[in-house]
Amino acid sequence: MDFITKPMEIEHRSMEIIAPHLEELNLSEAETKVYSRLIHAAGDVDYAPLIHIHPEAIEKAQEALLAGCDIYTDVEMVRTGINKWKLATFGGEVHCLIADPEIAELAKAEGITRSMAAMRRFGRKLEGSIVAIGNAPTALFEVLRLMREEGVRPACIVGIPVGFVGAADSKEALRQQELVPYITVEGTKGGSPIAAAALNAIMYLIDDTRP
Repeated sequence: MDFITKPMEIEHRSMEIIAPHLEELNLSEAETKVYSRLIHAAGDVDYAPLIHIHPEAIEKAQEALLAGCDIYTDVEMVRTGINKWKLATFGGEVHCLIADPEIAELAKAEGITRSMAAMRRFGRKLEGSIVAIGNAPTALFEVLRLMREEGVRPACIVGIPVGFVGAADSKEALRQQELVPYITVEGTKGGSPIAAAALNAIMYLIDDTRP
């Protein structure tokens, strides 16, 4: 069996396969690249009509990255998937507190999830940052609460939690708010690889060189 072995050739061929599924969505060049990477990460062209990118999301995320902002994630899988080498070239770091013993204690004491407790602990650090949520709807609900009740304003939210309990509702709440630009996927679809792919796509739009 013949198959492609060069990574960039695999990527280019994947984008060629994805392209026809985006033709009727009236996307900008930047949006097309982000959509393509999300679909590529999912291996599912049915994502195409479910992806929603706020008109200012890509621009605001790029501005924040170029200013050296950090990225705050809900789980280690998102943190692991983000290209930390590329992020470091802009001066930023990725943070995740899900495994922190203090977060486990806080979650137990307050009767909330650890990912929710982590976002609560990040608090004001989220100001001007990028928030990337790929697993926990409760984390996204907590970020929305921080925005609404405490005036915290991330530069952009990549909110793509996955699952059957709360995921669709949390992403719909993200789309309904008008305080912060966002990238999301409606319904139950999503996950850590998809959230990480969105951030990597935006970074590659700024600088596509690879180590």
